[in-house]
Amino acid sequence: MNKEYTNNATELLRKLVSLRAFSGEENLRSDFLMSYFQQRGITVERIGNNLVIRQPHRDSTKPTLMLNSHLDTVQPASTYSFNPFSPPVSDTHIYGLGSNDAGASLVSMIICFLHFYDKKLPVNLMLALSTEEENSGATGMRMLWQTLRDEVDMALIGEPTGMKAAIAERGLLVIDAEAKGVSGHAAREEGVNALYIALEDIDVLRSVKFPKISTVMGEVKLTVTQIQAGTQHNVIPDRCSFVVDIRPTELYTNQEIMDILQPRVKSTLQARSLINRSSATPVDHPLLQCVERLAIDTYTSPTTSDWMRITCPALKMGPGESARSHQADEFILIEELEKGIEGYIAFISLLKA
Repeated sequence: MNKEYTNNATELLRKLVSLRAFSGEENLRSDFLMSYFQQRGITVERIGNNLVIRQPHRDSTKPTLMLNSHLDTVQPASTYSFNPFSPPVSDTHIYGLGSNDAGASLVSMIICFLHFYDKKLPVNLMLALSTEEENSGATGMRMLWQTLRDEVDMALIGEPTGMKAAIAERGLLVIDAEAKGVSGHAAREEGVNALYIALEDIDVLRSVKFPKISTVMGEVKLTVTQIQAGTQHNVIPDRCSFVVDIRPTELYTNQEIMDILQPRVKSTLQARSLINRSSATPVDHPLLQCVERLAIDTYTSPTTSDWMRITCPALKMGPGESARSHQADEFILIEELEKGIEGYIAFISLLKA
């Protein structure tokens, strides 16, 4: 492995973690990275605070592989033992907010892209650095994909996976349900008990079976996780609300699930969001073939990413560990950073369109 690559990535990441980039406030990082590429004579397209960089010798007869990771971070946890924007310097660690999620993937992809910048490959390479990933914002990949969708054929999403390949990513559908009844005095058995209506509906929802079963993710998982009703012991509740947590597979859209469930219950179902869809790398796709060629461990990711906001085949892979994400005293090992760069370069070198 080229030690200069690791040193450059380390220096770049230490600079990036010093720049605040909360979701929707990524301009400092975007400005810095625009200058970083321009100083190297590389043209950058800026769309909002999203940055897109392409190889100079794009061949329209070849498919395009998008390398994507995100610039933004969550707010720092209150239990940080150091200033997350001025972290301690270590010979083995890079500390700071967003160092693991997803700064390590971000800089590894940048170094990888620069390695291949002037090289001809079976694919065109595009580097897309997106924003508002952490808050599902409207001006991040949701907006960027409208510009890139006709150009990109496949994607590698950079997130902390320990350089394992997430070949599927469960979506998330959270439903707020409300049963309506009629209030009355409990002693006189007046009214219509909304709590009983909700319980009947919950029983119905528990029995729902979605017939299409994913070969990668298995069945759609549905769980009622919260319920609330009543104001006092002697009043029949006229409202009962409950929450349904659903983990879809790639075989159903969130809207399809809503359309299946609503006719079966009396309660009103309201989705908090319909955009957190499931994704899976198609069987026999070149991305998956490359994973097999390199004998990379695969798994189904329980967390979402910008993968859910694009429509082309993709997989998720990057240095770092998901368990560290959004934790106080966030860090990435320099050794992990080195393996990330090495892994991305090896993957692209063996990818066959």
